[in-house]
Amino acid sequence: MTEKTSRKVTQKTPLFPSQPRLSAAEIAQRTAADKAFAQRCREIFWRVYPELVSDYYNWAIIIEPESGEYFIDSEPEVAFQKARQKYPNARILEKRLNETGCVGKI
Repeated sequence: MTEKTSRKVTQKTPLFPSQPRLSAAEIAQRTAADKAFAQRCREIFWRVYPELVSDYYNWAIIIEPESGEYFIDSEPEVAFQKARQKYPNARILEKRLNETGCVGKI
């Protein structure tokens, strides 16, 4: 049997102390960019949703918001591979063609 040691780590200790912490301005900028990206993806999703949902219910849809293009497949990995083939370095978002657009369980 091994002996259990208890070590206390103070809260908000950086995981990687050698890397500099982000400033509040940088955090705010990244948060704003993330929200803008998600909004662009949601707009594309809700624009194409009515025409796709009846034929492709609960299929995965991968959205690349810069071009406005999307890729759908019943298997999320296949849709992901289609998107990566055309846009290897682009930021993409996965949704589901269902009532909520959610991928997993909430």
